[in-house]
Amino acid sequence: MSVIVKPIFTEKQTALTDKYDNRFGFIVKPSANKVDIKNAVEALYNVHVESVNTMKYDGKVKSRYSKSGVIFGKTSAYKKAIVTLKKGETIDLFSNI
Repeated sequence: MSVIVKPIFTEKQTALTDKYDNRFGFIVKPSANKVDIKNAVEALYNVHVESVNTMKYDGKVKSRYSKSGVIFGKTSAYKKAIVTLKKGETIDLFSNI
């Protein structure tokens, strides 16, 4: 089973990918380490990975008002990986659509 959950398509990540053609972001399983992420990306997309940067995000506490009072909840915590590929290589993330 792969450690990659899904690629990231946010405005901030798109700006990073536009600035650096060989950097891509993925949400990965929290137990994954950099070696696992590197091997998964290389196997899944047939590219050569130079480096992997990871960061953990805690879930944010959210609240909203409803007829029955204030409802509190929390967004999910996740781990993000920024993968840098070798020069000239790229990943076509929209090929499966």
